[in-house]
Amino acid sequence: MKEFSRFIFFKILGWKIVGSFPELKKYVVIAVPHTSWTDFPIAILARNTSEVKINFIGKDSLFKRPFGFLFKLLGGTPVDRTKSNNLVDAIVNIFNSKKEFRLGISPEGTRKKVEKWKTGFYYIAKGANVPIVMATLDYKNKQVKIASPYYTTSNVGKDFAVFTSFYQGIQGRNPDLHV
Repeated sequence: MKEFSRFIFFKILGWKIVGSFPELKKYVVIAVPHTSWTDFPIAILARNTSEVKINFIGKDSLFKRPFGFLFKLLGGTPVDRTKSNNLVDAIVNIFNSKKEFRLGISPEGTRKKVEKWKTGFYYIAKGANVPIVMATLDYKNKQVKIASPYYTTSNVGKDFAVFTSFYQGIQGRNPDLHV
């Protein structure tokens, strides 16, 4: 799978990866910006080139027939977004119950224009006591840039300033949908 993904990602699509996923057993990956359905296959190809297992969550409708099996095979877990449940605590429990778990998530929560990021990824990382790894989906430069692990502090404003600074100047597939 690695060689197939590398061929498509690097040779056919012409993308590159700057940096690498850390060799830690647990962390949250935030991928920004998320402005197109094409972000998912780009992220999966980038993940596969590194052979690091990174799971993801998605709306439960993605996991229904006819393609649901594919999303599960790729490491996905369905989430029912119609219920009022404590998703952050549920994911923290997953982190705490496993020896190895990495979660990829989009802070925007959707491909549509949003005014600000959702904060669940931040509280998942804090609750599970794991770092956040920032990754870009930069269509302008055709690159996925991966940052070193970032451990949250007690200052939410400072932490989010670090996140937004990392993504400054990154262009998604649909730039008009950026935060």
